[in-house]
Amino acid sequence: MKKPELLAPAGSFEKAKEAFLYGADAVYCGTGALSLRSRAEVDNNELKRTIEYAHEIGRKVYATVNIYAPDEMYDEVKKQVQMLKEIKVDAIIASDGGVIDAIQEVAPDIPIHISTQANTLSSMTAKFWQKNGAKRIILSREMNKNAIKNLIDNIPGDLETEIFIHGAICWAYSGRCYLSDFLANRNANLGDCAQSCRWAYNVYLEEKNNPGNMMPVETDENGTYILSSKDLCLIRRIPDIVEMEITSLKIEGRLKSEYYVASVVNAYRNAIDDYMQNKDNYDYTKYLKELEKVKTRGLTEFFFEDKNNKDFQEYEGKQYNQEYEYGAQVLEYNDDKSVVKIGNKLTVGDKMEIIVPNKIEPVEFNIDMMWDTETGEEINTVNPGKVGQSVKIHLPIKCEEGWIIRRKK
Repeated sequence: MKKPELLAPAGSFEKAKEAFLYGADAVYCGTGALSLRSRAEVDNNELKRTIEYAHEIGRKVYATVNIYAPDEMYDEVKKQVQMLKEIKVDAIIASDGGVIDAIQEVAPDIPIHISTQANTLSSMTAKFWQKNGAKRIILSREMNKNAIKNLIDNIPGDLETEIFIHGAICWAYSGRCYLSDFLANRNANLGDCAQSCRWAYNVYLEEKNNPGNMMPVETDENGTYILSSKDLCLIRRIPDIVEMEITSLKIEGRLKSEYYVASVVNAYRNAIDDYMQNKDNYDYTKYLKELEKVKTRGLTEFFFEDKNNKDFQEYEGKQYNQEYEYGAQVLEYNDDKSVVKIGNKLTVGDKMEIIVPNKIEPVEFNIDMMWDTETGEEINTVNPGKVGQSVKIHLPIKCEEGWIIRRKK
């Protein structure tokens, strides 16, 4: 049985490096205004750099051109596709039929992956897209495992499939939403979502027998987060997913931090590899424990196991994770004093955990001493004051550049 591809988000070159370091087989990047995360823009030079780096280490980069484009945007679409052709992107993710035609016109040799925005729910639709140039179908997020299995069983063997396994879910059909445009004049389908479903709302009910008398519906002093769902997490379902022979497993989050990318990719990398090596003893709890250390809105399996599941509607507007946060990133290891880039306030005595690539159990240690990297002066506390600020500390094991260290609050 072929191991599935693990596909991670990369909102920057540095995030792509972290994703590869912690086990991603491929990453997907935006192209500025022509992707659905325009605020996670990777400019042309940085995207070229990411692709060159990925190819050097035998990995892949997919670029998103998954907007729904009006006529006036097609010159820019073709310009972007030509650029992607020149820098040798491995595939383009798209959803608009016109955009897909433009890709085939400008760069017929670049594989096309049909975005989840196209809402592919059936083998008939999947085969339609294959006839129109698609190599891979990113399935609708609303499908359960039986529907996914039925689709895979009824499509040609050379047509690849991809599903989301972790990350945010929005109140829209596979992400096609108009709420942001309506409330904030920021069009989600053109890459500028304001994430209006995450806002706090004060909701009022009008009493039936007393028109004009509005009765508030509240959960706390901040209102109620009625549109903010939990985050998708299919770590428990890795055996089902692997056995279905889905081509690629996708993590959502191009706007997420390097810490988030490293933590989530590492958990799923270990889960997939461990299951492939020992199918009879898969224990999802140790991977879930790691995922729960990352900021999230609560976790749900959405519709994967049960199309009637409603647990994602138990609103989780505020992010929770009271125990852990990003601590630092290793810049340089030395036996005596290692240099780390700080991500939050650090104090002597803090409990820390090193996230080790290809190992699910983190290495715990306490900060015993710290030194200013410029003066060498011993310090007790350091606060992030500037981008890239660093400090010297003792590390309990040999670490590589880029390894992430979390802090227990």
